[in-house]
Amino acid sequence: MTSGWYAPAGCRERLTRTVSFLNISVMILSAVLIFSEFRFDWGEQMLGRFLVAINHTRPEKGAVWELGRDTLTAHDTVSQLIDRKSDTRAFAHRADSFSGIARRLLPGEWVTLDRSHFKELYRSLPLTHARQILEPARLIWLLNGDVTDRIFCEGLENGMKIYFINTGNRVVHQIGMTRDTLTAIAEKQYLEPGTLETFHEFSGRIYPVDLFFDAVFKLPPEMIPDLLPDTDLLLDQEGVIARVGIWNEAEDGFIRLGFEIRHQARVRVLFVNAREWAVWQLGLILKGAHS
Repeated sequence: MTSGWYAPAGCRERLTRTVSFLNISVMILSAVLIFSEFRFDWGEQMLGRFLVAINHTRPEKGAVWELGRDTLTAHDTVSQLIDRKSDTRAFAHRADSFSGIARRLLPGEWVTLDRSHFKELYRSLPLTHARQILEPARLIWLLNGDVTDRIFCEGLENGMKIYFINTGNRVVHQIGMTRDTLTAIAEKQYLEPGTLETFHEFSGRIYPVDLFFDAVFKLPPEMIPDLLPDTDLLLDQEGVIARVGIWNEAEDGFIRLGFEIRHQARVRVLFVNAREWAVWQLGLILKGAHS
């Protein structure tokens, strides 16, 4: 029984033992296992299934690879945020309108604007809309010297907010642009189809165009620009102004004037924001003309 345990006596016996059926079987089996592991990764899969099966018994996540996966996910998320921030900043610097910036910004997201770029966007607006956003005189003050160091735009659920910040990191002025305001600017909604009677706010305050302008020319000359600030908007329209209406409510120091324009078969109303105090003076003259 112990004859196979002693050292082989010669080379022939060593060779016989080396190429024995048992040794060759073990070598073939080992080679097959190693090849199949490289080819099919069955070892890792079995280990993975085993670890998944006992996952609930491990404390918390308890697996280094799961923590690593979460870390990679966090890194990917941060990278995506950084890329989006860069894209948003680049887009804002190329934007040609406030509504374009607002459409890009998500709620809580912000981007900086150059002072010169803000001024360019502001001056591209019709004055009747520009004054709704910010009074020109105030903008001159904000952009003068070091009053404003940086301009931030913040995305909101219903629009956008713009902050003017000084060198002390203090907000010196802020303005809000609602989605309705931005849509009106983008779609030029200061021109509406219909007659003045379509808007009940003009009821009782609709005047023939000749009577209206007769009253305008009785005002002091320096008052007329406050009454008709957006003359380019009026001059750009095709057709004839037939009547003018005065809105029966004031908002933020302005009152809307409606100019009923007839061109071919179409009738539209052009809205212009006039200074409240100038409209009151005009109203006194119009009442006197009616009395």
